[in-house]
Amino acid sequence: MTSRSARAEQVHATRELILTAAERLFAERGVHMVSNRQVSEAAGQGNNAAVGYHFGTKADLVRAIVRRHAGPIEEIRVRLVAGVGPDAGVRDWVDCLVRPIPAHLADLDGPTWYARFCAQVMTDPAMYEIMVEESLTSPTLRQAIEGLNRQLSALPAEVRAERGAMARELILHICAERERALADGVPTYRATWHDAATGLVDALVGVWLAPVTPTP
Repeated sequence: MTSRSARAEQVHATRELILTAAERLFAERGVHMVSNRQVSEAAGQGNNAAVGYHFGTKADLVRAIVRRHAGPIEEIRVRLVAGVGPDAGVRDWVDCLVRPIPAHLADLDGPTWYARFCAQVMTDPAMYEIMVEESLTSPTLRQAIEGLNRQLSALPAEVRAERGAMARELILHICAERERALADGVPTYRATWHDAATGLVDALVGVWLAPVTPTP
């Protein structure tokens, strides 16, 4: 192994340690309650400037964590979207929206923090924009949303937007609550992530298909 490749592997390993430490701390304490120095220390880095050296700003670090998970989540959604047939209904497209994150969390070894990390990030206006920007880079997410909107064309646009916001909140926070319960050893409503996703799909199909009360 050349010195250059050894150095590259060392840099990669350091970046992974930092990403893991940051994801955990942000999930448990909130993004703005954790300093770059605390992340560096939790990652076992003697240099307190390690986060800035490897990632730049805290926003850059948050974006790197999101991108770390985006690839595996996209791969799951690609498979789901590919399985949607020409007679797909609301439930088929809701499946494509809901299942990728729980399935990804189920694939990870050991305790996970990503759902709680996402829930924390979504409460911060500046960091929220990062999540939105990164989500919009997913072609299959856009495809699933477009497919769902075609099924819901009778709904007024503002109602679709409102229920879309409800869906995002439910997906993120229900996953975060289950992840927290698993970390704390607390009983969960469903035995597996797959079953938890099924419960979410059931609930969100009901949300999307609920009657619309006319406003006065």
